Amino acid sequence: MSTTSAVRPSTTGRKDYGYSNARVRGMRARLLNRSFYDTLIEARDIQQMIQELTSTGYGPDLEEVLIKGRDAAVVDEALKNNLVRTYRKILGFLNDEGRGLATTLLGRWDVFNIKTILRGKHMRLPAEEVGESLVPAGQLSEIELNAMLAQDDVKSAIDAAVTLGLPYAAALRYGIGEYAKTGELAGLELSLDRHYAEWATKRLSRRGANAAIARRILGTQIDIVNLLTVFRMQKADIESLDVAQFHLPGGLAIGADLFEEVAGMSDVDQVLDRLRNTMYGPALEDAAMKYIEVNSLSVFERALEDHLIRKVTLSGVHDPLGVGVVVSYLTAKQNEITNLRIIVKGKSIGMPVERVREELILV
Repeated sequence: MSTTSAVRPSTTGRKDYGYSNARVRGMRARLLNRSFYDTLIEARDIQQMIQELTSTGYGPDLEEVLIKGRDAAVVDEALKNNLVRTYRKILGFLNDEGRGLATTLLGRWDVFNIKTILRGKHMRLPAEEVGESLVPAGQLSEIELNAMLAQDDVKSAIDAAVTLGLPYAAALRYGIGEYAKTGELAGLELSLDRHYAEWATKRLSRRGANAAIARRILGTQIDIVNLLTVFRMQKADIESLDVAQFHLPGGLAIGADLFEEVAGMSDVDQVLDRLRNTMYGPALEDAAMKYIEVNSLSVFERALEDHLIRKVTLSGVHDPLGVGVVVSYLTAKQNEITNLRIIVKGKSIGMPVERVREELILV
């Protein structure tokens, strides 16, 4: 991680997107195309991948870290640094409204990072290994994340968040009691998801077309969290649980009644059949055959992420004069980084080329 500070949401109100959208369109034109992905996939080894990437916008980020070595881990660090640097750059030239909307949506990264730290502490993984997975692209800075990462266990990490006064401290304190009793992270993670959903929903409640675009994206994100909770319940003993407590409000299509109905179903086929006529039906139906093949719920997580990426990317097409251009690019950039990490990881572990191609989301 190369950055040490984070951008907090703006609260003022400039709304001209002409300058920022022109710059973002220029950046979008430099996104990598399928032909370049093929070049990387067919590279003979990591060294050739590094050579190819050095000729792109990732060159400066690679130059900064290659002193540490020339392996997949170093390339991965450069890619993450590039993502954070790019996000900071865009937030730096956005108008006040756009910066506020974008940082609210990027708060999703804070939830990801805190969950990653808590899971690492819960599993007693080395801090260095956990730190390699962090991407400080939200509100929380690298310093704040490292302060949590440096602690010995889950409770100490939460104590650090409280001491630092992090925005998620109250949610973590609320969930620590159940963790102490059960030794399970599910309650803590639900508390984090709920805090983000409520905080972001409140921040995006203002009037205007740009806030409406951001609300639709947030609503889709919340729906996906609810659907993933439903799928995980299919492999858990929930007879004694009140499933309603696991529903996050604020989604577009997965309301509390539908959530409770599908959460109570006995198998995945029933869930898919009930969801067929929702906006997520086509994506889940396409993933159903692969689920039968691999018997892993991760295929639905990937399918829903694919749906979200395509939906957000298209928001820029339908909103050429507003914040849609920016959030579309932020998502496309994240997807590019994810694709590159898959390709590099695949090469490092000898993953078959066709399997690598299957894992990519090409928008």
